[in-house]
Amino acid sequence: MDLSLRQLEQAVSIRRQIDVLERRFAGLVGGGRATTSAGRKTGGGRRRTMSAATRAKIAAAARRRWARVRGKRKAGGGGTKTRRRGRMSPAARKRLSDMMKARWAARRRAGK
Repeated sequence: MDLSLRQLEQAVSIRRQIDVLERRFAGLVGGGRATTSAGRKTGGGRRRTMSAATRAKIAAAARRRWARVRGKRKAGGGGTKTRRRGRMSPAARKRLSDMMKARWAARRRAGK
């Protein structure tokens, strides 16, 4: 598509007029922030907004869910210490240490 310089200037002028009209329209209607068509993402629409009341309801529900989870954790423990995972007793650690030392000694003997 070959455009002459004059046609290109006309196209830019029309685009500017459209942008100005869109901004004026958004100001009249109260559509929030006016965006130009060049700044829009393809395929997307206007971003959905949520009222303050709806946001407050969602936040309150989330706080209730977390309180329920925390309540179960505290009530279920019954004051006893929870078991730490991945920890070894000193006796088990010593037994493994002795076994490894025996293996290393056997390798040293076999290597000589």
